[in-house]
Amino acid sequence: MIALLPAVDVSGGLSVSPLPSAAGMSGSTDPLRAALAWQRAGAQWVHLVDLDAAYGRGSNAELIAAIVGELDVSVQLSGGIYDETALGAALATGCQRAVIGTIAMENPDWVYRVVAQHGGRVAVGLDVADRLGRRGYRLAPRGGDRQFGSLTSALARLESAGCARFVVTESARDGALTGPNLSLLRYACRHTSRPVIASGGVSSLADLRALGGLAGHGVEAAIVGKALYTGAFTIEQALTALEPLWMS
Repeated sequence: MIALLPAVDVSGGLSVSPLPSAAGMSGSTDPLRAALAWQRAGAQWVHLVDLDAAYGRGSNAELIAAIVGELDVSVQLSGGIYDETALGAALATGCQRAVIGTIAMENPDWVYRVVAQHGGRVAVGLDVADRLGRRGYRLAPRGGDRQFGSLTSALARLESAGCARFVVTESARDGALTGPNLSLLRYACRHTSRPVIASGGVSSLADLRALGGLAGHGVEAAIVGKALYTGAFTIEQALTALEPLWMS
């Protein structure tokens, strides 16, 4: 069974999306309430994102640390973890894992040291822009026009440096409810022996079942955001959809 990571995206001290009625607090944009709602519903993880830090427009670090302290489930933190200070602050919250994003391509030597030092407490996020034909996929950060070469070479370098796992996102599908890119995820899994966390595009229980079918390929978890907030399905339904066939 792959893990479900319901997302809570924080901007300006609020959750970007209001909770649906199925979560019991319809309309609430309190990120702590959102995280607690997912916890009560049975999620074993929460994916907590500081969007302001990610886009360089501020920080919700104190609020996010407080949220982590209130939760009894594992937390994966993301957003704005660009240097030793930010990484140290993230790990000091007690989160299970911190995700390093674009900086992995911009300052690879630092990232190599970090993954060697922290092991499984650090994951690397890889944003995929598009396919390069037979050459695989091209990496590019969201919100910019920079390019960082191929997914294949990045996976090889980072795995060699000791990276424990990767969060793979096709940028165009993030928040778009267009379904996950299963071909991309299979490709990533073929080019690394490390676990892959799928991010972006999930819109239905059928999408989750399709991701569950990739568990044997190396996908260990799925980050789900907008579909939960729009009420497309509940946490309970999502967890059932992710169960292996032999458990269904």
